[in-house]
Amino acid sequence: MKRIYADTYAPKYHSGKWSWDKKTDSLHFEPHNDLSDARERYIETNGYKFLRTINQEEELIFRQEFVRSQATFDTDTVVINDVRDLVLFMMPKEFLTTKFLEFIHKPAVHRLLHALIIYFEYFLRMVEFVLIRRDELAGNMAQIQSEQTNEMKRIFSIYLSQYRMLVARNYSVILKGEGDMAEFYHMKEIVNISATIKDKFFHEQFLAVATQIVWITLHRRAYNVIEMEMNRLFRSEHFVCNHPEYLKFTPMERSLLYGRNNKIVNYRTQVSPLIQELEHIPDEDMAILWIGERKYRGTDTRIVQIELEYIVPGPQLFMIDVTHGILGHPKILYDTTLNLNWPAVRFANYSVDHDPYKIVRQPHLQIPNINEMKMRKMSKFYDQFFKVYRIYEPCSPHMLYKWYRREKVIKFYRTGGVLQDIYVRCKKDLASQKYGPAVDTIISKYFKIVSRLRKTTANTTVADRSSRGTTAFNTPKQQTKARKIGEDHFFEEA
Repeated sequence: MKRIYADTYAPKYHSGKWSWDKKTDSLHFEPHNDLSDARERYIETNGYKFLRTINQEEELIFRQEFVRSQATFDTDTVVINDVRDLVLFMMPKEFLTTKFLEFIHKPAVHRLLHALIIYFEYFLRMVEFVLIRRDELAGNMAQIQSEQTNEMKRIFSIYLSQYRMLVARNYSVILKGEGDMAEFYHMKEIVNISATIKDKFFHEQFLAVATQIVWITLHRRAYNVIEMEMNRLFRSEHFVCNHPEYLKFTPMERSLLYGRNNKIVNYRTQVSPLIQELEHIPDEDMAILWIGERKYRGTDTRIVQIELEYIVPGPQLFMIDVTHGILGHPKILYDTTLNLNWPAVRFANYSVDHDPYKIVRQPHLQIPNINEMKMRKMSKFYDQFFKVYRIYEPCSPHMLYKWYRREKVIKFYRTGGVLQDIYVRCKKDLASQKYGPAVDTIISKYFKIVSRLRKTTANTTVADRSSRGTTAFNTPKQQTKARKIGEDHFFEEA
């Protein structure tokens, strides 16, 4: 039987803010649809204004027209496609071009976004570690660093470079225009001329959307850090804006976060940090370039760990006790804008002992073995015979066309279109699906049986009165036979 969720089209929250009204001496609720120019309504990413939140009308439109269908895989859990659809609904209307929508739904772009989420999950932990160590080394109660502490930092930096290498591998596939990405290659086939202006805006739009996707996936935390690092990865430090909100790192902290391959030269010959990671790859890290393409066969536990994090789908991450933001979490714990609903979390009764999604437990950096780098160089590598096949659910042309007409669809519902609330949806379900006999048939059958029973009871009462104390049937055998006939007749009618 098909499950029906009663709150599918009902708004889960009221978007707005409370303020004190001095005239009425009471609290006044101001919804966000009346705050078109307020800071709570928009968030700026690379010069583009994205919606920070949506009102109830926009929420109903998004759920009815643009949310992921229940016929897709793992529809009850949060995956990258859910975050991508939310960002596509909240992004500016100038992004709604056929080329950009087709590009953002390609499997290669999906793999790049997946690698970015894994990288930033580890990068934010490293930034937090750097800030904690900065406080520990400053002041009158400063701690002394040992050689083991410095070795641990070098191992953490190498780990971060490995995740960065995985991002660079997926990004180079898009740059070279391989496979289905050939139509988005910046050079034309015959004249070999690049459309510089169009590619510039296309690149800016993709970086803005990628920043929003990573930010929402990682519980909407450390937005300035994510935006700064995203621009540094794809541009280089020459073209990163100097915002006062961005963190300032010391040379020692920069070497820890940006890795050993990071070099700054003249801007004319400068390449992005992602490409720098591919220029100097250690021999023990060469297997990272085949992660997701071929199954690793060797004794290096670090490569096995990275491969497991990358190839395991989001809904199954809790099986390996790994978290990548909100990926794989039940949708029932989140609202429409993928904000964590803490009352639902408390109702789920998670604890330190039972916390598969690491909502109560805080993600941490595991202290590595000091001799791990020597052990990795001594590890063995075997030939790879098994190829990894990826399952990607493509977007239908009808859905792409609907995304292209997003503004027209929203305008249609705002100017008189019927939004399917819970009443309209239940009415349509009753009209389209058959769960049994019609309601009129059930009611008429019920009254027919009740009227017959009432007539039998009335006749028996009259017979009792006329017999003056004697029963309508003289013997117990006749009474049993009459009772049996009446019961059989009742069940036959029912």
